Amino acid sequence: MDITIDRIMQNFDVLTDWEDRYRYIIELGRKLPSFDEKYKIDTNLVRGCVSQVWLVTDVRDGDPPVIEFRADSDAQIVKGLVAILLSLYSGKTAREILTADIRSIFQKLDLAKHLSINRANGFASMVKRIHELALATAA
Repeated sequence: MDITIDRIMQNFDVLTDWEDRYRYIIELGRKLPSFDEKYKIDTNLVRGCVSQVWLVTDVRDGDPPVIEFRADSDAQIVKGLVAILLSLYSGKTAREILTADIRSIFQKLDLAKHLSINRANGFASMVKRIHELALATAA
């Protein structure tokens, strides 16, 4: 996916109606690269999500290494939320991932008011898992 978190936030500013924003989030999810079925296994499942979310990493050599994330979900809106997270975290170093201010972005996108408690908890679980994977890469 080639869209940046800054571009997503700009697009959110233009879309003032939440129905349009939901459609946009779903569209972001549709633009995620295809996710091979072989990765849809228990070890790649993100715990704490009501919907199923699978997350895998590819680490590119470098000093420091860069982490690429790939993910998928069985729910369209969640897949869009995954796309938002990947736009922020994928292609970054472990340090950049761990210091990214996701709370600020979550607030700027006004997601807290418009996601169910289950989806908000799932979002937090995805962030936690991304941080765990970044920490493992940094170790």
